[in-house]
Amino acid sequence: MAAKVLLDERTLLSKVAEGDQRAFRAIYDHYYDRILGYGLRLLKSDLLAEEMVQHAFLKIWTLEEKLTEIENLERYLITVARNHALDVLRRRKLTVRVNREISMDWSESHNETEEEILLNDTRRMLDEAIELLAPQQKRVYKLCRQQGLKYDEAAKELNLSPATVQSYMKLALSTLRKHLANRTDIVAMLIIFKLF
Repeated sequence: MAAKVLLDERTLLSKVAEGDQRAFRAIYDHYYDRILGYGLRLLKSDLLAEEMVQHAFLKIWTLEEKLTEIENLERYLITVARNHALDVLRRRKLTVRVNREISMDWSESHNETEEEILLNDTRRMLDEAIELLAPQQKRVYKLCRQQGLKYDEAAKELNLSPATVQSYMKLALSTLRKHLANRTDIVAMLIIFKLF
């Protein structure tokens, strides 16, 4: 079955560049399944594929005026998604290698008190970083990550669209990772990402 063509894509991109959420939603609805399917084939994980899709659409939303320069939106989305997937796969490979090395080191000299201190310090740094988030990002992070609400549930509680909640969450996680990357060693980073 041939893919449906998105009518007047250029006009939609212009409207998205102006902040039109309905135009963005039309693009999102049109390409979501294709980009998600592509992500599932690459990443073999529903969660990682969904994150990849959100990253690709967040990129579209934040491009603003540059959106009108995109010649082929589907190709652009797939390129952004592919690059994100490759980054995820590289990080996963590095994490596996580092986890293996850490587990070998910790099995030789494991000290629960040191681990607890490190975990408490890491949690304290995470809490400090959360306090630095923009107010909406902080609310979304706390609702979704700390209280376990789904994006659509948080959206209802905050009177926002689910896409906006996802955008705030993506920005919050990016900000937290950047903030914490400069303040911890690699062992603490691995623990932090497990807390996320």
